[in-house]
Amino acid sequence: MESWIEQLGLQAHPEGGWYRELYRADESVAADALPARYGARRTFGTAIYYLLDNRTFSAFHRILSDEIWHFYAGDPLTLYVISPAGDIRTEKLGPKPMAGEQFQLVIPHGHWFAARVEPPGRYALLGCTVSPGFDFADFELAERAALLEQYPQHTNLIRALTRETA
Repeated sequence: MESWIEQLGLQAHPEGGWYRELYRADESVAADALPARYGARRTFGTAIYYLLDNRTFSAFHRILSDEIWHFYAGDPLTLYVISPAGDIRTEKLGPKPMAGEQFQLVIPHGHWFAARVEPPGRYALLGCTVSPGFDFADFELAERAALLEQYPQHTNLIRALTRETA
């Protein structure tokens, strides 16, 4: 896995794992042409490499745009998606569609989601495409206590896939 980090020039991501932005459109959409939740101009789209191993996880977070996850290499990855209404779905990204894994998955905007590589898997190399393009101003990392209060029915999963805050 370290060879992927070096080969692709990845850096640590705030949610966990490693990433590198590969594409950011050089054109943008004016703020008044976007839904009010953005509040500012956004690029048409962005794309990153994202690498996750079994020693960490992608903590629950949400963004303002839809996000498409793409599987590239490695072992299956489990994604947990909580809708604003509190419904949860579990999806697998991986190389074996005949075993129920998917090559791509769309995460709707405003949904909380987290991911991990389940043992005995070692790592998953993925891509994430966002439109309108990703901006860290649109990224919200879940606070454990607030998410537990909002979705107490998912306590075990939220405790497993959030980090303690200071």
